[in-house]
Amino acid sequence: MQQSLNIPFLIDTFFTALSGVPITLAVTAVAMLIAVPAGFLLALSRVNEVPVLREITKVYVSFVRGTPIIVQIFITYASVPLILTALFEKYGIQANVYELNPIWYAFIVFSFSTTAILSEVFRSALSTVDRGQLEAAWSVGLTGFQSFRRIIIPQALVSALPNLATATVNLIKATSLGYALSLQEITLKAKVAANAGYNYIEAYIDIFLVYLILCSVVEFAFKKYEQRAARFRVQHV
Repeated sequence: MQQSLNIPFLIDTFFTALSGVPITLAVTAVAMLIAVPAGFLLALSRVNEVPVLREITKVYVSFVRGTPIIVQIFITYASVPLILTALFEKYGIQANVYELNPIWYAFIVFSFSTTAILSEVFRSALSTVDRGQLEAAWSVGLTGFQSFRRIIIPQALVSALPNLATATVNLIKATSLGYALSLQEITLKAKVAANAGYNYIEAYIDIFLVYLILCSVVEFAFKKYEQRAARFRVQHV
């Protein structure tokens, strides 16, 4: 006999899942704040062919691309406490690393993963900017920093926006794996609510709806910004 959906539970759990959005957004925001500048610097190291850093970046990007993020989560969750314990013992710091809030592990692993992804996004975007513009900027007396800030970065950012939007949406969806860290985000909150009555179908529907709404809003925001950036590009080409 087919069991019908528990509609009252479906509605209640939707708001329970929705209460996990702030944690999801916090992890996404911190990861992006770290990954954007770090990824850009790594992209520059590859575009400018900085000898040692270029090779390290290639290995790092290959590692992130070649391993599932859930594996990266487990490695981080297992290794960070060991590293911190060794450091705390060495410097005589009295702290229990095993009581560390799981959100700190989430910050580490998602920043680590997103930095590698954005380094490729920015590398591709930088390659679309004509090298001659940089040389022209130098010829009129601009420093390297001024040339990148005023000429190269604005144009590269326009080219990077579509891929940056995709990376941000993928990061939001990837935070659903934070349940493996016992992070109180959207997925874990809904699954915990479902445990009592085994209403997992309703919980998964709620998770689906919350992520769909959240990612749609982020995509809409990026599209609006892309439209403004496109007008900027047309005016300055």
